[in-house]
Amino acid sequence: MSLSAQSLLAAVSAPPIAEAQGWIAGRTFPSQKPLIDVCQAVPGYPPPDDLLEHLATALKQPATHRYTGIIGIRSLRAALAADINRLYARDLNDVTPEHVLVTAGCNQAFCLTASALAKAGDEVILPLPHYFNYRMWLDMIGVAARHVDFRPAAQGLPDLNDLRDSINARTRALVLISPNNPTGAVYPPAYLKSAFDLCRNAGIALVLDETYRDFMPDDAAPHGLFQCAGWEATLIHLYSFSKVFCLTGYRVGAIVGDPALLSQIAKAMDCVAICAPHVGQIAAEWGLQSLDAWRRDNARLMRARLGALKSAFARDDVGYETISAGAYFAYVKHPHAGRNSQAVARRLADRQNLLALPGSMFGPGQESYLRLAFANIDASAMPEIIARLAADAADMSW
Repeated sequence: MSLSAQSLLAAVSAPPIAEAQGWIAGRTFPSQKPLIDVCQAVPGYPPPDDLLEHLATALKQPATHRYTGIIGIRSLRAALAADINRLYARDLNDVTPEHVLVTAGCNQAFCLTASALAKAGDEVILPLPHYFNYRMWLDMIGVAARHVDFRPAAQGLPDLNDLRDSINARTRALVLISPNNPTGAVYPPAYLKSAFDLCRNAGIALVLDETYRDFMPDDAAPHGLFQCAGWEATLIHLYSFSKVFCLTGYRVGAIVGDPALLSQIAKAMDCVAICAPHVGQIAAEWGLQSLDAWRRDNARLMRARLGALKSAFARDDVGYETISAGAYFAYVKHPHAGRNSQAVARRLADRQNLLALPGSMFGPGQESYLRLAFANIDASAMPEIIARLAADAADMSW
């Protein structure tokens, strides 16, 4: 007799990225039509040599191989606080190192935050389409994900009245992601202020995941919420160093919020990881202190890739419709009425050697959509992506 997982965990679907990658396992691809992988959000360039040299030196230090404090290296926490004050609060210094807890990636930041805010039987508002790992975690811990309908005509921004109507006595938080995963949509500052006020008035947390805030369409501050008096009583900011410094394998992210809440989250952090990987923290700190110009250059590079994708979509025979695009992602509507999104995505992988994620992986009602994670694709290859989508749209054989 085999052992069984508890029922909540067993009911959760397999990780979507691994499932999609399984569709092409063992395949080889011809040179005239190589695989184009727009399945997972990964940077399309390596960390800079200066960072690697800094890490090579750090690895020779015995302290690098030891635990850090549970909440992270103080100098890293101070560097992130300074970075937030510079970008969001124009050096008002309202964010301090005590507002920062370093985690092993942004996924862990969300899991710890959700576990601190809600218990089994509580609810968290998770607008559609949602980032699949967040829904998976809520399901595992018995917290209900209350959805708000997807609005394609509004590029995926949830209706504020719908958000208000979704709050009840069991609601503990509203989760927003900007720039959004999967849609790429950037939530305007005024919208985020309205969501913040809504949450503050309702006495719930606004959990704002800004993993991709380093890839905004311009250099303006994403919002002014850190300038609001008492922001930490409502706002919990989640961040990742993975994309901005190409540290996906290092697992380093952060929670920024009320120090009193972070002291409680630290209990869970101690149990699941003790601390974020030390070498990742060293890399993140050096990046914040030394790679400003490199960050700006990469932001411009990603804007160019986004622009190239949008330009490529301008041809009139694509068949696929762009609903929203920004940062790392484009959310597109496929032309195959009556076909579910997984069937469309698998056909693209099989016939067009284009690996994308089906909308069904991002929640109910998403069967008409696919997510393209284009950050690892050079701008020159965007027309080929669109050509393959157009070829699929024209192929009527199923």
